[in-house]
Amino acid sequence: MESFIQVRRDLHKIPEVGYQEFKTQKYLLEYIHTLPQESISIKTWETGIFVLVKGTGDHPRTLAYRTDIDGLPITEQTNLPFSSEHPGYMHACGHDFHMSIALGVLTNLSREPLSDHILFIFQPAEEGPGGAARMLQSEEMREWMPDEIMGLHIAPEYKAGEIAVKEGLLFANTSELKIMLKGKGGHAAYPHKTKDMIVAGAHLITQLQSIVARSIDPLNSAVITVGKLEAGTVGNIIAETAELNGTMRSLDPEVMETLKTRVSAICDGIALAFDCEVKIEFNQPYYMVYNDHQLTADFMAFAEGHSAITCIECDKAMTGEDFGYFLKKIPGFMFWLGVGSEYGLHHAKLNPDEKAIDPAIGFITDYLRSK
Repeated sequence: MESFIQVRRDLHKIPEVGYQEFKTQKYLLEYIHTLPQESISIKTWETGIFVLVKGTGDHPRTLAYRTDIDGLPITEQTNLPFSSEHPGYMHACGHDFHMSIALGVLTNLSREPLSDHILFIFQPAEEGPGGAARMLQSEEMREWMPDEIMGLHIAPEYKAGEIAVKEGLLFANTSELKIMLKGKGGHAAYPHKTKDMIVAGAHLITQLQSIVARSIDPLNSAVITVGKLEAGTVGNIIAETAELNGTMRSLDPEVMETLKTRVSAICDGIALAFDCEVKIEFNQPYYMVYNDHQLTADFMAFAEGHSAITCIECDKAMTGEDFGYFLKKIPGFMFWLGVGSEYGLHHAKLNPDEKAIDPAIGFITDYLRSK
């Protein structure tokens, strides 16, 4: 089996954000067109790609394998010889790994098609603004709607050669949070003539942290994190505006609705208390990744007998992935692929172990052949 490490390095150099993956799509299409064209059909959608490997059976099912293709707005700090050539952007979530593995499996199956159809989905905009839900509604997807679907995500905390998965809930429901405050700026010596949005923002952040502690059942789980606060210009000017950016996570869709209700109520209170305007945006809502019980159990049983990998049953995580939208409609599962990196996902120094790529291709190919 040929190695796809160089493919990963090529893709690592050209990270692009959601719906701007033009170079990435071009690279993928150029590679896909080197494969036996008589066994595949290709359709593009936005910056994404559908590739159907046509089954040879009389009554083929359609099994799908999905990979995401976008990068993140992060400045790379790995100093690798194949570092990002796009300043300010990086494949810091492993989508370069995901794509190279998908191309490897596609290569194997295009050369030796199975009795079933295999649909490869190269999905844009997983990191935002979200590609899965839109792809599901596309004419191309409706024409080739699969009976089952699977996908993977790299996991820096597991060693190369390990995979981790569980039946049922794997990843959380998520929603990005943006809150904009507007008051009245002015000279720091005359605070009584202003409406200070740094003070309002500080109170808001503190109150938001009370939601999980006092509005959510302690036997359930939720997260509200404010990761960014922008306000003010210099030390002797009272800030007229402030903007908070964060994320919310929950293991239950109903809990997510509670979080949104409480955030809105607290923001209404801040507006009254500080006599200011408050606007809220709940962006990129992602549905939980819920693995089909029987398909996941069968996958784990197969993995336990495979020589190339070690299968671990993991716990659920507060990670968000828009693959959940596919699983909401199509039976399937997602699993973690160990890549043994000191630095985690979305870190500027993430450096996954490339030894995970080729065994993963062989393992996934074997699994699909076993179906």
